[in-house]
Parts: sequence; structure tokens; C-alpha cells
Amino acid sequence: MIALAILGLLVGLAVTNLDTIFGGAQAKTAQLFVSESIKLPLTSYRIQMGDYPSTAEGLQALVAAPANRGDQWRGPYLEGGKVPLDPWGEPYGYRYPGVKNKHSYDVFSKGPDRTEGTKDDIGNWTEEK
Repeated sequence: MIALAILGLLVGLAVTNLDTIFGGAQAKTAQLFVSESIKLPLTSYRIQMGDYPSTAEGLQALVAAPANRGDQWRGPYLEGGKVPLDPWGEPYGYRYPGVKNKHSYDVFSKGPDRTEGTKDDIGNWTEEK
């Protein structure tokens, strides 16, 4: 009986901490994508096309030729032929030229609250302290 009570207590603690454990993993996954995983596809695109995709073309330009530059396009540049969603099921944001990275591009996830421009956004920029 005591062993079952202890086991129940441990299971209860594990269940209440799952959100913290998985939430941290989701944020790390998004950070890895925006800061590392997307670099090579965007760089390959830039080398072949002469520049990064515009904000209007977005990350979709990595999997489908832009309408006005299809003759140069040698993609798809992303494996699997589709742009992945962030860990919260939302599309990643993209801007070029960047707002946070003035001489490059911004790639970001809106984070767990799924709202752009809030404190939990995860991007390829470094926050100024």
C-alpha cells in the first residue's frame, strides 16, 4: 500500500512537470531551426538566385520556384519539398531584408503564444540586453 502511494506521488509529479519538459524541448527545436537548420537552404538559394527570397516570396521560395525567376531556380532547397511548421503548428515567419537583422534576413517562430511581436518569439537574432 505504501509502495503504491509513493508510486502515485511520483507519477503525479511527473505529469505536472511534463509541460515544462516538453515546452523547453519545443523552444530548443524552434531555436535550432531558425538559427541553424534554415541557413544552408537560404545560402544555397542566395548563391543560385543572386539574393535571398523577398519577404513576399517567403520561405516557400525554397520549395517552389518564384513566378518571376523560375529559370534560375534549382530547388527545392529544403529536404522533403515543404516548409516545416514550428513546434506549435504555426508557419515560421520570414522577412528580407530583416527588421532585427538589418543586413540579412529574419526567421522566427511566434512561440507558444502564437502571437508575433511578443516576448516569447524565437528568432535568428540576438536580443540586446
